[in-house]
Amino acid sequence: MLTLERLRTDHAPALLAFERENRDYFARSVSDRGDAYFAEFPARHRALLAEQDAGVCHFHVAVDEQGNLVGRVNLVDVADGAAELGYRIAERAAGRGTATAAVAEVCRLAPSAYRLSSLIAVTTLDNAASRTVLERNGFTAVEEITLVGRPGMRHRRLLA
Repeated sequence: MLTLERLRTDHAPALLAFERENRDYFARSVSDRGDAYFAEFPARHRALLAEQDAGVCHFHVAVDEQGNLVGRVNLVDVADGAAELGYRIAERAAGRGTATAAVAEVCRLAPSAYRLSSLIAVTTLDNAASRTVLERNGFTAVEEITLVGRPGMRHRRLLA
């Protein structure tokens, strides 16, 4: 059983540990956050919470049955009933349906909790796992794009 928790101040230590533990893993498929992200993490975390309080973003941590932080699921650039979905799942939780479950949960939550009617997600064409997660959650490819210098695709899902 996976649960999503809205990002809070007390998530900071576990979130920083998650990002450090998975840095090399994430860098294989997305741009590395860089050393400054880790050095300035407390200020960055406070800034995310301020954005969330302003309603322009909704950040979540994914927690497993044992209470371990295994991912993050974010809705950013909220405007006109839409937001962009982004997610990161720990290497130790990958390939077990964790990302699919986390995205499904945020899709269930988004219309009622945040009054969203659609979500956009982007991924590179070579990230088959991410494309599969989106397809399993009802996202449809809508536009070819270039993402970090690589061929990619923009996906969209209308929410109930």
